[in-house]
Amino acid sequence: MLYSSIVFLPLIGAILTGLFGKTIGARKSELITSTLVAISALLSWYVLLNVGWVSGKNDQVIIILKWLTSGALDLSWSIRVDTLTAVMLVVVNTVSAVVHFYSIGYMHDDPSRQRFFSYLSLFTFAMLMLVTSNNFLQLFFGWEGVGLASYLLIGFWHHKESANNAAIKAFIVNRVGDFGFALGIFCIFYFFGSLDFNTVFSNASDLVDKKINIFGNSIGAISFICFLLFIGAMGKSAQFLLHTWLPDAMEGPTPVSALIHAATMVTAGVFLVARCSPLYELAPSIMSFIVFIGATTAIFAASVALVQNDIKKVIAYSTCSQLGYMFVALGVGAYQVGIFHLFTHAFFKALLFLGAGSVIHAMSNEQDMRYMGGLRKFIPKTYILMLVGTLALTGFGVPGLFGMAGFYSKDAIVEAAYVSSLGIGSYAFTMLLVAALMTSFYSWRLIFMTFHGTPRASKEVMSHLHESPNIMLIPLIILVIGSIFSGYVFYDSFIYAGFKEFWASSIFILKDNYILKELHDVSYLIKWSPTIMMIIGVTVAYYLYIRNPHIPQKIAKDQEVLYSFLLNKWYFDEIYNYIFVRPAVLVGKIFWKSGDENIINRFGPDGISKQVVRITKKIVQLQSGLIYHYAFSMIIGLTFIITFYIIVGRGS
Repeated sequence: MLYSSIVFLPLIGAILTGLFGKTIGARKSELITSTLVAISALLSWYVLLNVGWVSGKNDQVIIILKWLTSGALDLSWSIRVDTLTAVMLVVVNTVSAVVHFYSIGYMHDDPSRQRFFSYLSLFTFAMLMLVTSNNFLQLFFGWEGVGLASYLLIGFWHHKESANNAAIKAFIVNRVGDFGFALGIFCIFYFFGSLDFNTVFSNASDLVDKKINIFGNSIGAISFICFLLFIGAMGKSAQFLLHTWLPDAMEGPTPVSALIHAATMVTAGVFLVARCSPLYELAPSIMSFIVFIGATTAIFAASVALVQNDIKKVIAYSTCSQLGYMFVALGVGAYQVGIFHLFTHAFFKALLFLGAGSVIHAMSNEQDMRYMGGLRKFIPKTYILMLVGTLALTGFGVPGLFGMAGFYSKDAIVEAAYVSSLGIGSYAFTMLLVAALMTSFYSWRLIFMTFHGTPRASKEVMSHLHESPNIMLIPLIILVIGSIFSGYVFYDSFIYAGFKEFWASSIFILKDNYILKELHDVSYLIKWSPTIMMIIGVTVAYYLYIRNPHIPQKIAKDQEVLYSFLLNKWYFDEIYNYIFVRPAVLVGKIFWKSGDENIINRFGPDGISKQVVRITKKIVQLQSGLIYHYAFSMIIGLTFIITFYIIVGRGS
């Protein structure tokens, strides 16, 4: 009952507000959905406490109903209860509850907020279905449910063309990854005869020596399966090459950005790889590939964030970069560290997104940082809250003493990359260090451009400048607590002395995987390296945007090519448009003009029907109702028949 309540309470809220929202009113819709998700969040914390520390009951399976039986396929809709599930329940429901209550204030003027809250709760349910799944098919349904809900939320303001385009783009790009994911599931059923996690994971070692032929190349079956699953993770978690949808998704309301890009949809890929650790541990080549993609994503997204002017897009690219960090941790075999960063990241990234929403709310929907400045005097509470989020993101802290949430989790990933036995580990370590410097720079650039200096907004905007109401600020305070203490409190259990007891069998690692032990034994220079990068980043940002604010414009002019390259996001949208979009549109036009209009419409059913109509109209015209017209027609017909028989008779 407990676990079912956690999963289905958000669904109940989504159904009630979706079907009866106009009847019960906006206020009741807000309160119903927010209260139900809050209850689910509190129960999730209880489950984490109970599963992780008190009872230690891992690997429970609670069957809800018999779902599907077809031949060898026998699946139940069930809830898998282990530490990994419990951690994800806390992350999803806590951030979702905070976003729900925040949205009461942020969306108070929107006439369709009943629909908005219904979508939020539906999104939460889909994510809960995903993280509690006990088989790949249920996971896939949750996976697609999250994709559908994100489409609805990103395109919530459907009267805006940009929002519609962003929603479609997110949906299509994710379908690319989902196709790979689906193929991976097909392969799993082909080789294992089951989609149940326990069955697949327990028999994974039997497939180590199994080879399959792909386009004339012999590839390990486990490696091929893991590669396909990771393609799905790349799309959902916006990794390099399948990342283009994420910044465009900022077209949705700011609470959507916090929910999707902090704790739910984008973390689904990280969860998938961690859940499938028994498979990935047997595919070292794919692990190296994951490290490469993660490290490349981290440096790519961080470099683009350096020059973005939209406050939400800076944070969006920051999310993309931090997801790269998480995948590096997964790729080197430090799954616990990756999930630890997912856990801490949810708090401070949601804090930054919602803080940005508070700024936008105060600035009359202005998002361009070039038209802000000096806001700390006008919205001091928001300033302090975002300052905490920035400190957590950049990894503020002192090794061996105390630090913010990101200090413990992000720095641990850098150390894991350093001690990794994979050949690509050195590449990852270097990229993550450079990304850490960039992260510090663009994070403080955001703070300095938004809250410091002289106000650059118009007089009209400044006249309406105001602090956000308490209904928006109180949820941020909850996130502040997580941003400060989540790393320090959970460090020991997640990745240090107590990690074996805490995670139990929810994450599988090989016996020769000692990376969690080794990363704690690195030299002080390595431990201090992320902190040094953080200090350099904030120093440079302070010099450029506080002491000498004219220099950035000069650098942009002097380095116009590089600046344009970064500002245009490495021209990925243009490249994809040239390679994929334009040919697809051209092929579509060919089939439309030549196939549909010229062939089907002219000679097919449509063409035949048009000719029948045309002939019928001509015949109808003969039905004049005048007797002499009919008599004349009869004479003509009789003459034709007589002439015909005379000619035929002569011929015979």
